Amino acid sequence: MLLTPRSRAHRPRTASSRRLKSALLASAVSVCLVAASAPAAPLGVGDRLFPYLGNPGYDVAAYDLSFTYSGSNSKPLQAVTTIDAWTTSTLEKINLDFAHGKVDSVEVDGRPATFESAGDDLVVTPEKPLTPGSRTRLTVRHTSDPVSSGDRDGGWVRTADGLAMANQADVAHLVFPCNDHPSDKAMFTIRVTAPDEYTAVANGLPTGAHRAGRTTTWTYRTAHPMATELAQVTIGRSTVLHRDGPHGLPVRDVVPTKDREVLEPWLKKTPDQIAWMESKVGPYPFETYGVLMADASTGFELETQTLSLFEKDLFTEPGYPRWYIESIMVHELSHQWFGDSVSPHTWSDLWLNEGHATWYESLYAEEKGGRTLEERMKAAYGASDGWRAAGGPPALPKAPEPGQKIGIFRPNVYDGAALVLYALRQEIGEKAFEQVERDWVRDHRDATATTADFRRLAEQVSGRDLGTFFQDWLYGEKTPPMPGHPDWRPTAQNEKKPKASQAPRTPK
Repeated sequence: MLLTPRSRAHRPRTASSRRLKSALLASAVSVCLVAASAPAAPLGVGDRLFPYLGNPGYDVAAYDLSFTYSGSNSKPLQAVTTIDAWTTSTLEKINLDFAHGKVDSVEVDGRPATFESAGDDLVVTPEKPLTPGSRTRLTVRHTSDPVSSGDRDGGWVRTADGLAMANQADVAHLVFPCNDHPSDKAMFTIRVTAPDEYTAVANGLPTGAHRAGRTTTWTYRTAHPMATELAQVTIGRSTVLHRDGPHGLPVRDVVPTKDREVLEPWLKKTPDQIAWMESKVGPYPFETYGVLMADASTGFELETQTLSLFEKDLFTEPGYPRWYIESIMVHELSHQWFGDSVSPHTWSDLWLNEGHATWYESLYAEEKGGRTLEERMKAAYGASDGWRAAGGPPALPKAPEPGQKIGIFRPNVYDGAALVLYALRQEIGEKAFEQVERDWVRDHRDATATTADFRRLAEQVSGRDLGTFFQDWLYGEKTPPMPGHPDWRPTAQNEKKPKASQAPRTPK
């Protein structure tokens, strides 16, 4: 996710075949066993920032989501969510994250099950307890409401002509029942039925479109596991544009049909941007990529997997320099490697997502727009102490305050985290740093990874003990001295972001 500058008020929300097993999940399983026979209660995997997200006792293998859209973006969609999962402990009750829709029925392995709500959880009681190591299928028939409830924005974004989805960090469960934590990635199949005048697009590649009467059902399937926060479904009066990326990669963009021509100059830049990222970190990790330009007011851009969400106005409003817009496109593109393919194991690892995306955004701006990386990092260094005081150190962000829409997406995990990467490059040298980057996305592809994993890799590649370095830079209350720049000094105690995404306010 990248917050974008607007004069209006922001509404930022931010933003497997091979799994790392969570210590948090293991510890939470015991909680589940104790609570299994007790009254329904919300559970979680123990994430420090979102303690009630995710659920212990099972590992989701696949989601099958079906949505039926009536043509109104203010009416609930009819939906069916099917979850295939492996149990990891005995379960008398199964907790799913779901909090913004009406549940009509639940089945467990084809048999009716009772259910009730507890906090943000849907608690399901099967006919008999589930045993560890068994495959189970849960089918939930429910509604999915695009209208926000109270002061909490749901994952649906209402556009001028339909809907899009933005679930980061903690609102996928306002759209569909799920295990709403990035530590449990899964495969997705997504079906959308809509009136014929609408086009529906979702993550992954299309597997078919079936017309019946005056509606069409569109089906998409991912080829790689995905976190719930990265799911994307867009329904609108849209045009889907196709082009080839590097090595024949299918690139598909989704735009409002009426804006197709004005947006094409930006869309055609994507293949070269993918090639640029591949030159830095290696092959693109997914089956397709594209840009969704939504006619909506969000205040952010978001790296939904294989189809990044952008506000259309970013590309049509005057006043933003070309280098700036392109660098934002690269920010979200780079997340496909850092955040989507390699996902954070806990939300405290968010700096690995946003720090890397900011890093490659900055490198691109330097190479293509003449915006010096060192100048940006020096400015970030000056503000870093203020960011740490306000939002916590990069790898120990403060928890979001209730009702605070910006949540955990503060400058300390953007430029503050990119500053850590700059310091690491200064510390171990450019060649070793570039090797760390390539090895990171290769070794953890389609999985989750932690801050400790990143430290171990950096030590392995550099052949050095970096314990003190990472402790000071990632967890210290004060910003350490910058290697190679003894003259740099902290200068600001505020949360202003001295970055490309905040700087331009007038035409250049």
